Amino acid sequence: RALLLFFAVVCASSAQTNHSLWDEPIRFSTKAKDSCSMLVSTAGDYTRLRVSCKGPSQGQNPGRSYSCDFQGKPNLCRAYAANPRHYFTQMMWDLRKLGHACQGQKLYRPHMCKKLPDEAQMTNSGSRLRPSPGATAKPAKQQPVKPAPGRGSHVRRTTQRPVKVATRPTEAPESTASRLATEYCWKSLHGVCSYIINWFQN
Repeated sequence: RALLLFFAVVCASSAQTNHSLWDEPIRFSTKAKDSCSMLVSTAGDYTRLRVSCKGPSQGQNPGRSYSCDFQGKPNLCRAYAANPRHYFTQMMWDLRKLGHACQGQKLYRPHMCKKLPDEAQMTNSGSRLRPSPGATAKPAKQQPVKPAPGRGSHVRRTTQRPVKVATRPTEAPESTASRLATEYCWKSLHGVCSYIINWFQN
């Protein structure tokens, strides 16, 4: 019984120590001035990382808030076992270069454990975004369709083209000259008579 009790105490203490690697999170700011924190914990053989960020306030509205989780087995790396906080500090230097800390790489390879396989690296397992209050998307305004310029005047010009006003004054003298030539001249001279009569009339 004493042995079982000792084993239970050891398991309980190990579960407590595995819950969080350290109490003080790693803090940093992104390129977009989001204030972020990194909290590391363990779950069985896996190491978990929670990145939580909050953006700067915009007037009276609070900034955006978002978080994402990473999971991996960096304990397979000897350098990590010697200094785990430095491992996540190296990861933090990559995250702080982003405008959004959770929209970076799917898998991170800190320099101290870069050569290890993917299983030993931290992989993004999901992110959550909480929009700031009052941030609503404005529908795009629809512009009225305007007719192409010049179409109306083009139609008016085409309707006026068949009307030839300039030909009307000459039609009456020509018909009169032809009629007089038919009445007073021989048939063989109709063309000459019509021309002479028309010349005198003009």
